[in-house]
Order: sequence, then C-alpha cells, then structure tokens
Amino acid sequence: MRMQVAILAAAFLAACQTTGPDGFNGGQPNILVMGEDADPGTSPRLGSIFKRVQDALANELNDEGFNVYDETAVTLDNFAQGRIRRTDAEIIDIARSVQRPPIDVAVIYAIYVHGEGRGHTGKLFIRIPGRLLNVRTGRRLGNFEVELPRPANVSPRCDVDCLSEAVGRNARTLARDLGVVLAAKLDRLARSPRQSDTASVRTGKDRSANTGGGLATAYSLHFVGFSANEMTAIEDRITNLAGFEHYRPVRTSLRSNEYWYETSATSAQMNRALRQMFKGMDHRARVSFAGSHFKLEKF
Repeated sequence: MRMQVAILAAAFLAACQTTGPDGFNGGQPNILVMGEDADPGTSPRLGSIFKRVQDALANELNDEGFNVYDETAVTLDNFAQGRIRRTDAEIIDIARSVQRPPIDVAVIYAIYVHGEGRGHTGKLFIRIPGRLLNVRTGRRLGNFEVELPRPANVSPRCDVDCLSEAVGRNARTLARDLGVVLAAKLDRLARSPRQSDTASVRTGKDRSANTGGGLATAYSLHFVGFSANEMTAIEDRITNLAGFEHYRPVRTSLRSNEYWYETSATSAQMNRALRQMFKGMDHRARVSFAGSHFKLEKF
C-alpha cells in the first residue's frame, strides 16, 4: 500500500508542476486538520473512527515538519464544542476565525464506510477523500482520495465494537497514506518561490528579496483619506513591494480605496514595508492590521 501511494503521489505532483505558486505567510504554513461530516453517508466526527483518522493525518503532516494545531485546543474558548454534521460554511468560518495562531491551510477530510453482509463473511468498503484549502484566499490547493484496494473481511457475527475496531484499523492506515500525499503537495507549494524567481528574471524585479516563503497569501489593503492622485502614486509603490504577485480593486470612492493584494511576504514584512513606503512620500498614515486586513488612514 505504501509503495502504491508513493507512486500515486509522485504522479500527482508531476501533474501539478505547471501550477503557479500559492503560498502563505512565510516558512511552513499553520495547518488545522478538520473533519467534514455533513453528508449523512459519512462517519460522524465525534466517533472513535474519526479520532483515529484525524490523529493519523495530523501525525503524518507533523512528521513532515508542518505546524499542525489541534482544533479543540485553538477553539476551546470562543466556539461551541462537540458539534456534528457541520457544513462546509461552518468549517471554513471556524478556520478563518482562529487568530491565535492564524491558520493558513485547512486539511478537510471525510470518512465513507459501507458494509455488505454475504452470509459467509462481511465486506467493509472504506474511502477517505481529503482536500487542502487556502483559508485566506479560499483557493483549493489540491485534493486526493484513498480507499481500500479490496474490501476488508469481517466475521458475519461481528458486533458493533468489532466493526468499529475493524473500520478504525483500516481507516487509520488509509489516513496515513492520505497524509503522505497531502504533505508532499504542501511541501511543493511551500517551495514555490523559485517560480517567482523565474518571473523576476523576466520583469527585471527582485521579487524574491525579503519575502517570507513560497506560498503567496492575500491581504485586504484599505486606504482611507487619500486623493485620486495620491492613490495613483500608492498603486505604483505597492506593485513594486518585494513578494508582490497580484492585486485588484475591490471597492473605490473619492476617499476610500480597498484592494485585494496577493504576495509571498509575511504579515510582519508587509506591515514594515507599508510603513516604510509612507516614509518616502509627502504624507503620513496610520497603519493598523488585524487578521488579513490592513487599514491605512491618512493624517
């Protein structure tokens, strides 16, 4: 099984080599492993099977050097605990709302189990789909699905405890393999600033200098109190900051301008760069930051 998954992972990553960088706040991203059980056909997230799968996934990602956080620990004070059959909207809102630490990637998985009785034996079919979600931008970073190569056999007299143990044992093995594939995908994304280096050769800009890592994240930049001429000068400057990838206006008016800004710079580097930017201009601004939102007010 391990050899098969390694081959599948290599093929999966080779197919992704043409995708652009989509990284995060420098270094390795902060990861939250979250169970999805809204579909009635999935195992509920509070069962022992779910816990074994979650632990196996988290262990594989942690062994690969990623910062993996426990959902209960980081949501204990401000969120209801013990909820089941959560929707995608609830899962994503929780991941985005956690600020200490800020979460970059949600690893979202589900467990599907189907059993068939055949008189002489019982057959267990298990599959686990998993996907990677950039919490800040909402972009899907990849997905993979593992399943038993052939159904597992259990005794026709297998009771509830026996079935739970059989499913948990097989699901844990599958979860480890899923973790290997998703970790390989994340590792490739974390190293993608090399692609930005190639772009800098074409544009003549040193876009990789002082940036935090390969995974570009997105910020909201909200400028308040600046005239149209001042905003033209500011646009020229923010598009030349180290790590810049892409930007677009979100909402504009005479004295308020908001932009969606993608960069491979960390939040600390962005905060410093924006403050330094105003030092070279004729006006001053108050720079404040929360979550992924920068507010820049002229005074």
